[in-house]
Amino acid sequence: MKITWGHKIAFTFLIFVSGIAFLVIKANYQKFDLVIKDYYGEELKYQQVIDQSANAAKLSAPVAVQKNGHVLSLLFPEEMKGKKKQIDFYLYFPADASRDFRKILNTEQQEIIQELPGNFSGNYELKLSWKADSLKYYFEKKVSF
Repeated sequence: MKITWGHKIAFTFLIFVSGIAFLVIKANYQKFDLVIKDYYGEELKYQQVIDQSANAAKLSAPVAVQKNGHVLSLLFPEEMKGKKKQIDFYLYFPADASRDFRKILNTEQQEIIQELPGNFSGNYELKLSWKADSLKYYFEKKVSF
């Protein structure tokens, strides 16, 4: 049997349709998480984050973040020494909400050492917010494990 140009076109079209069908099926099985459940409500409150970031920028130095294996140490600037701080420690993993880690701490220490569970790997975003002397502060940094 001789393969004509008509057969070649039909074969090419069949491969194209099969490829599109494969991509549609694969896309239906992909898992995706919303970044935030109440996205629009959080967007309206974002000015507070901007103000808290400005407060953190006024400090003598940013929060120093050091990673040693699955231990994260945070060193606050000198202005925070001896002040009572209410800290919201949040490690955000954009690809999967089940891998996020959040902890609320109340302390007067200048350095915080946080041990993390052993399943941490990948690129996280550290979102650190704290309140000291009725002022709120916010700090973000990307961390890889």
